[in-house]
Amino acid sequence: MTGAVVSRDRVLLIDDEPEILVALTDLLDREFEVLTATSGREALATLADDPGVSVIVSDQRMRDMTGDALLAQARKISDAGTILLTGFADLDTVAAALNRGAITFYAAKPWDPGSLLAMVREAASACRTRQELATERALLRSLFDGLPLGLALVDETGRIMRLNERAALAFGRSVSDCLTLTEGEILQDLGSDTPSEQPEEDRPPVIRRVDGNGHEHWHRISRVPLTAPAERGAQRAVSVLIDQDVTDLIEMEKRARQADKMQAIGTLAGGIAHDFNNLLTAVLGSLELVQDLQPPVDPNISRLFTNAMDAARRGAVLTQKLLDFSRPRDLARRAVDIPQLLGQMQGLLAQSIGGGGPRAIPVRLELPAGILLQASTDPSLLEVALVNLCLNARDAQPKGGEIIISARAETLEPVSHGGTPIIGRSGRPLAPGRYVVISVTDRGVGMTVETQARIFEPFFTTKAVGSGIGLGLPMVYGFVQRNGGDVRVSSAPGAGTSIELWLPAVDAQGRVGPVSAGQTAQHHAPGSQQRSILVVDDDPNVAAVTVGFLSRAGFKVLECHNGSQALDLVRDRPDIGLVVMDLLMPEMNGDECARRISVLRPDLGVIFVTGFADRAILPPDAHVLAKPFTREALLSGVEELIPVK
Repeated sequence: MTGAVVSRDRVLLIDDEPEILVALTDLLDREFEVLTATSGREALATLADDPGVSVIVSDQRMRDMTGDALLAQARKISDAGTILLTGFADLDTVAAALNRGAITFYAAKPWDPGSLLAMVREAASACRTRQELATERALLRSLFDGLPLGLALVDETGRIMRLNERAALAFGRSVSDCLTLTEGEILQDLGSDTPSEQPEEDRPPVIRRVDGNGHEHWHRISRVPLTAPAERGAQRAVSVLIDQDVTDLIEMEKRARQADKMQAIGTLAGGIAHDFNNLLTAVLGSLELVQDLQPPVDPNISRLFTNAMDAARRGAVLTQKLLDFSRPRDLARRAVDIPQLLGQMQGLLAQSIGGGGPRAIPVRLELPAGILLQASTDPSLLEVALVNLCLNARDAQPKGGEIIISARAETLEPVSHGGTPIIGRSGRPLAPGRYVVISVTDRGVGMTVETQARIFEPFFTTKAVGSGIGLGLPMVYGFVQRNGGDVRVSSAPGAGTSIELWLPAVDAQGRVGPVSAGQTAQHHAPGSQQRSILVVDDDPNVAAVTVGFLSRAGFKVLECHNGSQALDLVRDRPDIGLVVMDLLMPEMNGDECARRISVLRPDLGVIFVTGFADRAILPPDAHVLAKPFTREALLSGVEELIPVK
């Protein structure tokens, strides 16, 4: 095995007597790379061509110029250590050269070989140290000036010693003007406005600035104490002010809070609307059936029937307006390159969550080496969801730690093909297909099983009063559910938490991976063996109205009130030709029941009935009937799948 070649320091020898050069070369060439020159001009030319010389050894008396004059000129173009060889008659010249700093050492002729060799070694070592310090200084200066942060060094009196251009720009002054001010004067001039929803007690102050174009910017000012050497070996207190432009973060947090609020309102309004629409369906349907069975003869009774019908319809309109106001906006789903999106977010997350301040937590990405399938999602809402998860992960690590964001691809095979079902937060198995899984992991305090069971409930929070309102995780969960995916949580007390977002993947042909419930609603040829219709609704009153409408239209109708009963009937009754099913039911929702029906009967059509406005959990081709519905609307939907005879 060949060892690495170690470069040797270069020494330039200058003397107009060849014998002296030979003697010096014999002394030094075992340890150094030796260059020679026989005149001052030749030596200066060599230095100009070879800046890597570490030591210059020159005779004092030469024909074209003296040694001290040569070394003084060499100082201007080289950082090499300098040694002057001289006789006793030139001691005054040597003393003057030492006082001017023109030479490092001198040796009297005839020289002592050991002493001269030690001088050369010392001068070479000092030259290496100067070069290393110059490199470090250049790197630190480049770092100081090039970081995307404002940096200012402040002495123990509070006066700014040094700052970069970015800090001066953030302070609204020139660099020279800032050097005459103290830290207190700078911050006082900037003001102390803080965003109403941003500050927390343990965060650094946030300053509002308005630029020349009238645009508002927010800057977080952090102070980090340092120590610096002072005279006579003592130390003095120095600190660095770190100015971070957190405008993007604050805007993102505002959008996240607004999304949280709207998600909570939507959850509340949707639940109320679902129950209210069930009541309206039962009222409207019952009134229609009563009119069919025994039309009123008395005009007063007829008018009362009409008033009741109109009032119920107005109630349906009011419910729809409430839902239009409060429901989450529709997802703008498209194919998204997740590694690229995370890479674009890394700077914001690293600066805002992993930046300066007492709550700083580093954020690290772990991405697959190969190409990852794209995800079908809304990138802007996904960014908000990830910021929420990272903020929670930061708060879960009060003593410091790390946030890891990773992404991977997963393929779920159908159980009939040997696949293992993956249970999401919804309690239902994820549909077979391809997924992109994004994980946000922390090393924080973790959660008990009881806490995990409630973290996605609106307004549930484990944070102190004023630190959170418990809407971040419900917003994340609602977004992923509307996106056609699910959430998985892994946590234990003291072992940190990992939250996985399972998003449908898009293959090379642009197809979304999971099998959707809407694909069960297939058209089929009508026949005498498929005239029965199965009505599934957890509300008996609504089911009674639906059965009444279909029975009077001539259909044979079966009725049940949950998903498990529906699966049993589909399995046992091949005469069932259509399923009319409520979308939101306890234990098993309509979309999950439809997916399971599609395994048993791929040809069986499904009409979803829902009183909830958010239908994003269903694909665009699903057959959906909104509550409250009329007999005509129901039969019209049925005719698309089973023509009415």
